[in-house]
Amino acid sequence: MTTLARGISPDLLDSLGWTLIHFLWQGAALAALFAVMNGLCRRATRRYALAVITLGLMMAAPVITFTELLGQKDPAVRYGARGAIAGAVKPVEGLSVRARPGAPQPEIPASQTDGILWFVEAWFLGVLLLSLRTAGGLLLMERMRRREVEPVTRQLYEKYLALQRKMGLERVVRYCQCVQLDAPAVLGWFRPVVLLPARALTGLSEEQLAMIIAHELAHIRRLDCFVNLFQIGAETLLFYHPAVWWVSQRIRTEREHCCDDEAVRICGDAVNYARALTAMEEWRTAPSLAMAANRSPLSERVVRLLGLDGAAGRFRVAGLAVGVACLAGAMLAGNAFLGVAQAALGSRSNPNQTQERSRLTAGEEQGSGSVIVVRPASAAAAAKHFASSEQAGKDKENDKLKDVKQERDDEQAGKKESYLDAMEAAGFKNLTADELIAMKIQGVTPAYVKEIHDLGMKPTVEEFIGMRVQGITPQYANDMRGLGLKYDPENLVGMKVQGITPEYVQGVQALGFKPDTEELIGMKVQGITPDYVKAMQATGLKPDVDNLIGMKVQGITPEYVKSMQDAGFKNLDVDELIGAKVQGITPEFIEKARRHGFQNLTLDKLIALKEAGVL
Repeated sequence: MTTLARGISPDLLDSLGWTLIHFLWQGAALAALFAVMNGLCRRATRRYALAVITLGLMMAAPVITFTELLGQKDPAVRYGARGAIAGAVKPVEGLSVRARPGAPQPEIPASQTDGILWFVEAWFLGVLLLSLRTAGGLLLMERMRRREVEPVTRQLYEKYLALQRKMGLERVVRYCQCVQLDAPAVLGWFRPVVLLPARALTGLSEEQLAMIIAHELAHIRRLDCFVNLFQIGAETLLFYHPAVWWVSQRIRTEREHCCDDEAVRICGDAVNYARALTAMEEWRTAPSLAMAANRSPLSERVVRLLGLDGAAGRFRVAGLAVGVACLAGAMLAGNAFLGVAQAALGSRSNPNQTQERSRLTAGEEQGSGSVIVVRPASAAAAAKHFASSEQAGKDKENDKLKDVKQERDDEQAGKKESYLDAMEAAGFKNLTADELIAMKIQGVTPAYVKEIHDLGMKPTVEEFIGMRVQGITPQYANDMRGLGLKYDPENLVGMKVQGITPEYVQGVQALGFKPDTEELIGMKVQGITPDYVKAMQATGLKPDVDNLIGMKVQGITPEYVKSMQDAGFKNLDVDELIGAKVQGITPEFIEKARRHGFQNLTLDKLIALKEAGVL
């Protein structure tokens, strides 16, 4: 997969995709529940706490869902060879083994799988873009803190310190003025700085300025900066859900209301404070990561401060009704999504284990058409299994092994060789029940074992399962052996995982290279193709495998080599090209140096010129 999700296993992508889809109804349900509860609360502090709790639940819901979905996966698929042996079939009540003669493995439709993968890709891209936006905001804050602020006068500092003591705030707070800022704001999480714009110092009265400072100190005392950081994280990870943005906006609104109440309580003049807010309405250039006094909508705050919000009660009643309706709709949607996800994940259960064992026998008689699916019948049964003692587990494993041997005896009576007999004939004499069924699940057939053995390989049970999971065929192993490569299970799995094909190896070897397995994997990981090698050789270079990997890592292309040669550096070796690229020596830089009179400079002198920053 050559996308943002490259390197993530399909099982994790599938679980992540369904987690994001499930959150569509989960987020709607939590937002609707919040709307209902918010309509019943009258105090801003309670509404604020309720909104923060709701956002926290929204962050927790995908984590819980993702964990649950991973727990529903078939361990033989989820953990590969080791997981297949350790957890493919546990001898426990509530686990069913279903064999369907002649029936293909249920698969998710390709269009549905592609849709989930595209959804996950879009989510990755959105998170990346919003993270870059957040990083830009942090850089802006740090630049403002370092370059554009200066401490207030001693007289103002003493007034604000007295106000800080009056509010019972013991933290060390800096007070600075900033020319570029148009509204008071708080920067910093552990060392807070209250920034005062020069316009506020001259455009507001002392009483109004004290109220605004009290508002900012309330943010610091309430640790609102940490909650704001949590909101940014939630908005970044769950950006695709409108309910997250709505709840986050309610947090910001109620936070400002709480700080407004604190400022009025300390200074005691709501009308004068409303005038100060009105005067700052157009001062809106505070960074988004800062706590600014004019962040929330002015009209709502002023009406609330003056006690004119009689319509707010009616809006809360309407929100209560809408919330109930949305909650019901979200639960219905959640029920539908659960049904779709369960079908997509291929969940199956059968309470009658004896009947399922007979189906397993029938499946083996049919041959390769049988399908075995292992699923926990219920959470209670799984819990019972994991709480069982070690001795009970051994007894059940012995019982299952007896059942498998009994099946073999029954098949012998019918003069048909069982799977167990065939595997024992292939050299596996002491297989446990878990190993036997795990190999059967992954399609390790006696014929497959024989063909691998005929190549001179003697893989263990785990290695056989791992090879089969990665789709390594005897033909693939034989082709790699014919090309002179190590074809033991570890190397074969490593090459197969990286997508190394016999054709790729032949293409590289045809160019005069004889890389070993590790070098091939390194070349493939870096995206080195035979065409890239040909293009480099066409420039006159004679790179070895390490040279190719080093140039690819540094982003050296054939076009870069040709442009350097056209600039007069025709005899650069690989190390010199890598050094030039690392130092940022480009044909444009060379031309710029020549225009300034620096003619016939060697590469070392160009690098020194670049490091000196002269041009």
